[in-house]
Formats: sequence, structure tokens, C-alpha cells
Amino acid sequence: MTTTANALPPMSSETTLALLWERTRRQGDMPGFTKAISAILGAMRGEDEQEFNMTQTVLTDPVLTQKVLRLANSGMYAAFGQRVNTVSKAVLVLGTEAIGHLALGLKLIEELSKSLPDSEVAHIEMEKAVLAGMVAQQVAAGCLPKVAEEAVVCSILHTLGRMMVSFYMPERWLQITQRGAGRAEDEAAEEVLGMSLERIGVAAARHWGLPANLISGMRRSAPGQRGNTFGHGDWLAAVSTMSSQCADALWGDEPGSTEAVSALATGFAPLLNIAPDALLVSIGKAKVAAAADLQIAPLAKPAERRALEAASTRLRAEGNRILVSGVSDMRDVAASASPGQMSSMALETLYQGLSFTHAMAFMRNRRDKEYTCKMGFGEGVQAMMPEMRFNDAYEPNVFHAALNSDRVIFIENARDPKFAAKLPAWWKQTLSGARSFVILPLCANGQAVGFLYGDWDQSFPAIQLSAAEFSLMNDLRALVMKAVERRRAGELETLGRVS
Repeated sequence: MTTTANALPPMSSETTLALLWERTRRQGDMPGFTKAISAILGAMRGEDEQEFNMTQTVLTDPVLTQKVLRLANSGMYAAFGQRVNTVSKAVLVLGTEAIGHLALGLKLIEELSKSLPDSEVAHIEMEKAVLAGMVAQQVAAGCLPKVAEEAVVCSILHTLGRMMVSFYMPERWLQITQRGAGRAEDEAAEEVLGMSLERIGVAAARHWGLPANLISGMRRSAPGQRGNTFGHGDWLAAVSTMSSQCADALWGDEPGSTEAVSALATGFAPLLNIAPDALLVSIGKAKVAAAADLQIAPLAKPAERRALEAASTRLRAEGNRILVSGVSDMRDVAASASPGQMSSMALETLYQGLSFTHAMAFMRNRRDKEYTCKMGFGEGVQAMMPEMRFNDAYEPNVFHAALNSDRVIFIENARDPKFAAKLPAWWKQTLSGARSFVILPLCANGQAVGFLYGDWDQSFPAIQLSAAEFSLMNDLRALVMKAVERRRAGELETLGRVS
């Protein structure tokens, strides 16, 4: 008999934390984070060669390296003048604390996101935390740029208790959400877990040894006027509380969210010493960034985009079935079909299965020393075919690179200005409307005999090919090449008999 969430007995705070630490150890996600933050905190606290230690720590993570350099060259630190090209200089410019706070925030999100795809509820909480960090960054950048990264980390950590319970203790999270939401959430958590979600988040932060200033900034703050003892820690608590509540209101993009955000800006403006209108401008900038960066938030997926992605998902599922059937059909006739027939079947399968805008087969003419388009599908292809030819002598572009490597090449964003130099003139003159494309080289004994090409224009959502689709494409080109090799073997046999 299955136990329902409401039937689970209440827990004490000691039992809750013991179970939480046991589950984090068992699932193996937080130890990775703990090891990472230990190195970062050690670099922040070390008295000797502090900057060098932080540089070493950052350089062990390519993603963190990129983000640190981007931050050091951002408008927030433009007052420092010349461009920053090394992490060592970035650490000197920004300071070990700013770099450390940035690193902690990134590592937290990285470690949590590794484990979140299987838990949509926890994924939602993580995205809200990321959105809160975006709000805090925009707010702090406008008034206190030196503490922006500290504000970001505090805001991300503000709902750490919710993130951890929703992922590691989903049955208890369900119990809490069934008993109450909003202001009643912590009351429900006290009943179910013996402690508030805020206390769980602080306990986790202390468990990991996070700096005291970050833990102080995680506490909940009420809107209103500043008191006589209002300090930096109080400001961090205020900005992280407001940012988290803004994220809650913005994430779902529901009716009334604008009014809720406006009320938060008015309520917290005196504490933050920022005009409500200026707060709303900063929050608006964060909302725009979130719409581009978040994955499952309704904010990031307006109704039209959601409908388009749903249709795309259905289309891809049907397309994969077409690819599988096409491979099967080619195997059935592999013993008798000519290379031209196999190329035609492969091209048609790719065109329909991957929903290409254009699909073409190029063959190499050794006598004329060029590649030419021999067949194609898609609007306007027949008219373009005479222009689609190029010399077979090596040139430093993506097509020759694919032919030399004998590997399927997928170009996600052909319109990236940095990629323009790798695109040949004939492609720019005929196919520049494509956003993404695929090249399937056809090689025998290390020599290219041609390639299959397919592209998608702007009418398609962003393309990400799966491992299964790459495998099927490789199966298709292997079957074409078997037909080529069989014909060559037959020609050699005929020549042998003649001689």
C-alpha cells in the first residue's frame, strides 16, 4: 500500500537535517560542490599568495575562466580602463572576494543543475534562484557595482532550503505544498520538517562552510524603512529577499505579476535606498535576460513559442521514425542498388526525416577537379544548382574541413559573425538564408568522393541534434559508401579480366 504525502509523520529538525545530509551523500551531487567551494574558500582565506591561489582555482574551470574575464571586461568595471586578458589581472582588478563570490554562485548552479533534469519541481526552484540572481545583479550594478556578485550569490542562496528539500526530499516537499503556499509555506515546513525552509538553507550553507557575510545575506527581510543600525548585511538581506520574491512573481509570467513586482519595488525601495522607478528598470532588464537564458520558465516561453516547440518535438519524433525506416529500406536494396540510387534514397530520407529546408548531394569530379551539386530537394534548389560548385583543392573552410576529417559536421549558428570566414563564397551566394546546417562527407579509402548537405532556415526553432540522429546519419552515409566501394571493386574486376 502506497503512503501518501499527507500520511507521512512529522519530523524533528535534527531528523530532517540528518536525512538531508544522508541523501546528499548518497546521491553524490553535493560532495562535488563541497570540494569545489573548499578550494574557492581556501583561495579567498589564504594569506600567502592569495591572488595566485585564486587564479589557479579559476583556471581549473574553463567556464568559470570565461565568465571571470567577461565580468572583468564588463561595463560594471569599465572604470579600471584597459582590457583584462588574463585571470591573474582579473583577480587583481576585481579582488579575491568578488571572484570568489562569482565562483561560488556558478558552482552552486552547476552542481544542482547536473541533478535536476529528472525533477521538474526542483528544476523550477533552481530557475527561480537563477532569476533572483539576475534581478540582484541588475539592481546592485546600478548603485553598488563592487558588491554586485556578493548580492547575486546571496540571492541565489536565499531559497537554498526550497531547492534542497524539493530535490532531495520530494515527498516532504509535496507535503509542504499541499499544506500551504506563500506566507504559510514556512508554517507548513515547521509542521512537516520541524524547521523553516530558511533555517534549512542556512544550515546547509554552514555545513559547507560558506562565509558569514553570505549566510547573513540569506536571511529574510521585511519591506519598510531603515533602522538606526542598518548595515551592509541588512542591505544584502533586503536585496536578496526582494530579488527572490520578484523571481517568484516573474517566473510564471502570470496575470498580476507586474503589479506584484511594482509593490515589491515600492516596499523595498527605502531599505535599498533606490527609487522605485529605478528598481523597476533594473528588474525589467533582468526579465529580458531571463527570457533568453531560462529553459522551462513560462516567462522564457510565450504561448506561441511553446506551441512551436511542441510541434517541433512531435516533428522530430516522427522524423526519427522516418530516418530508421529509410536506413532499413537502404539495407534491403544495398546488394543491388547503384551509388546514385543509394545517394538519392539517403538524401530523401534526410530531407524528410530531419525536416531540412534544403538537402543536396555533391559529387567530386576528379577530371574537372571540382565538387558539383548533382541532386537536391527544397524550394529554389533547382535554380541554384548551377552555382553550387567549387574547386576540390583544399581551402580553409568548413566544407573542406568536413571532407578531410570524414566526420559529420553540424553547424548550429551559421550566422555567427565569427564563423563567416569559414564559409565559402559559393555558400554565401546561394544558401546564406540557412541558420544551421549539416555536412555528411562520403569518403572511400581516405579519399572524398562527395558529401550530403542539409540545412534549416529561421522558421525552425533552434536545432540540437541527438546522439541517435547522428548515429542514423552515419548509418546512411556508410550504406552509400558501400555501394560506391562495390562499384569500384566491380570495375577493378572488369579491368582485370580485360587485361
